[in-house]
Amino acid sequence: MLIGEVSRRCGVSVRMLRHYESLGLLRPTGRSGVGYREYSGADLRRIFHIESLRSLGLSLRAVGRALDDPAFTPTELVDDLIRRTRERITAEQELLTRLRRIDAAGPADWQDVLQVVALLRDLGSPRADQRQRAALASVGELPVPVEALVTAALDESDPNVAGALRWALAHAGVDGLPLLAEGLDAPAPEVRERAVRAIVEIPGGDATALLREALRHPDPVVGRYAALALGGRGEPAAVPTLIDMIVAEVNDVDAADALSALATDPATAERIATRLIDLITHGDPGASARSRLTQALAGIPGDTTSRALAGLTGDDDRVVALTASYLLTLRSAPDGR
Repeated sequence: MLIGEVSRRCGVSVRMLRHYESLGLLRPTGRSGVGYREYSGADLRRIFHIESLRSLGLSLRAVGRALDDPAFTPTELVDDLIRRTRERITAEQELLTRLRRIDAAGPADWQDVLQVVALLRDLGSPRADQRQRAALASVGELPVPVEALVTAALDESDPNVAGALRWALAHAGVDGLPLLAEGLDAPAPEVRERAVRAIVEIPGGDATALLREALRHPDPVVGRYAALALGGRGEPAAVPTLIDMIVAEVNDVDAADALSALATDPATAERIATRLIDLITHGDPGASARSRLTQALAGIPGDTTSRALAGLTGDDDRVVALTASYLLTLRSAPDGR
């Protein structure tokens, strides 16, 4: 079989077949009477073996060893191929992500493309000041795609840079919420915290709805950040978590302030007062927690609270009794509640 027919059957160019021959990978069985190369069935099988090994990413030198060296073992080479293939896939995925982000920015010309590339590069800089400048610069005529901002925010450990990224995401609005919602379920607790803190700073009903869902999150840190934010947004669903925070002495002052903000609604104030009083008088939260719960009543208006404080002035716990007396004095003042 002559070289042209071999090329057609094997799908390998004549030039490549000659290259294989020059490297010693392929040796035609014979020559015709006029000097043309002649290939046998065994030669064709070797060509197919060469192409099969090349398809795995082997170099031509490694292909030759695999076919001709009886002592050659594939394990180490295959392991190396796996490692290099993974590295190549990772690099390609990073490139694809970068291209998608550039495309999402909607650049009008190559100058816009270069600007986005520079911002994306700076967001990944090892220097915190560069990352912070990139975050602040991302809010403009050609904003950085929200996906890049969310990724940076979830990875950022520097508090100043993290604050700038949350600010940028707040300006981006609801577009970042789906990705931040995914961050709430990240395996790493620090990533979950960064996600909920970013959601907290995004205004609007969509963010509020997501924070209401976060109240039931198995990570208590996520639920507490959500509760504090919802308290400021007038969401009474946060009340149980806020009270639990006071009992646990976790951001208890902020939780009490959030309860006070919610208590501007009379119905919610009644609900808060009833729950606080029940824990103080019938629960068993511990002495220090009873004191904190009594202090939290300071920000809750209404007759229910006043009656409870009056009763607590005779409490066996002197700290609770003195706190209740002091709060009653404040409530009786002209500007009291």
